[in-house]
Amino acid sequence: MLTKSASAGLIALLFSSTPSARAQPTQQDFPDGPGKETFVSHCGGCHDINRVRAGYTPEGWRTVIRMMQNVDVPVPKAQWDTVTDYLIKNFPERPRPAAVIIDGPQQIRLRVWTVPTQGSRPHDPLAAKDGAIWYTGQLSNKLGRLTPANAQFKEFELKSPRTGPHGLAEDREGNIWFTGNSSGVIGRLDPKTGNVTEHKMPDPAVRDPHTLNFDQSGMLWFTAQNANVMGRLDPRTGEIKIIKSPTANSRPYGLHINSKGVPVVVLFGTNKIATIDPITLEVKEYALPNSDSRPRRLALADDNTVYYADYSRGFLGRLDLSNGQVKEWASPSGPLSQPYGIAFAKGAVWYNESFAKPNTLVKFDPKTESFQTWPFPGGGDIVRNMDVTTGGNVVTANSLVNQVGFVENR
Repeated sequence: MLTKSASAGLIALLFSSTPSARAQPTQQDFPDGPGKETFVSHCGGCHDINRVRAGYTPEGWRTVIRMMQNVDVPVPKAQWDTVTDYLIKNFPERPRPAAVIIDGPQQIRLRVWTVPTQGSRPHDPLAAKDGAIWYTGQLSNKLGRLTPANAQFKEFELKSPRTGPHGLAEDREGNIWFTGNSSGVIGRLDPKTGNVTEHKMPDPAVRDPHTLNFDQSGMLWFTAQNANVMGRLDPRTGEIKIIKSPTANSRPYGLHINSKGVPVVVLFGTNKIATIDPITLEVKEYALPNSDSRPRRLALADDNTVYYADYSRGFLGRLDLSNGQVKEWASPSGPLSQPYGIAFAKGAVWYNESFAKPNTLVKFDPKTESFQTWPFPGGGDIVRNMDVTTGGNVVTANSLVNQVGFVENR
């Protein structure tokens, strides 16, 4: 069983990516009924108990319960069904914007596969050079690999318990690197042997490595949103440099490397996007025009133009780093659609509307400034990140429905 302190970071992930202080729940704050006492006693010990008010569908709650079981939340086995029924009855899914489906000329084939471990919470996908799709099982403590050609999965157990794998990147030798979002490590998995090597953060305050990507020289760059830092790891020596974000509480989040070797980072806690000078490690910030913007993920076009998903306002944005100019477009399903995972492939921007019902796959054509959208099979909840194969097809990891996906861009 987990202690409250050991499970705090993991359980907070179930309901929100934004940590909060521990709640002080009282019995009268919640509806009466079987399961209430167990719910209040256990679900408020590690995260703000009011997060449950966001609500889920019945199947969504069952998936969340499986996530909680994966990390050994100390609810007595005989009470899980009662707690599940209590949550389903009292915290239904809140209203969500209807998905807006826009027809267009693009033809795609969108396939999804359910990952083997229930409640795995697939977080980030990776399109490997050999054609496999990798994903992080954030709440199963595993990395998974799918071979789309035969729909075969293989899962790799990580070295340390409760690692909380989050981001993924592949090195030149085919090793898979990951961030341990709950254990404060960056790890390397050798797929041939299953062996895992871990690099601990040099500063204990950097507890939540988040997104990572390699530059052209082989250096590995990463973000840690709650620690408010970026960083660089030299795989040859294991040396880690920590780079503080200039803006307090800016929450460095998504990160990509442009063709010039410059890391580009979205700052989810503020309305800014940043670059890091790879030599001096100096951070330069670009403020977006709207103070309410909260860019969460980004994609880089072939000419290094930055496209970002403005999660808070329901917009797709474009930033030209050469002059700081910004242009934005309202996402098809509206201001509450919560654009999230995003990629650039074959001259177009692809992203997910993570709060639309059902979730949508959106294509934006920069030349015509037009949108086309498709509903995700099975609802899609929630595509937190995307990657692109060498052939220009998009891959996804769909957290709440426990799936990974492949978008054949015809």
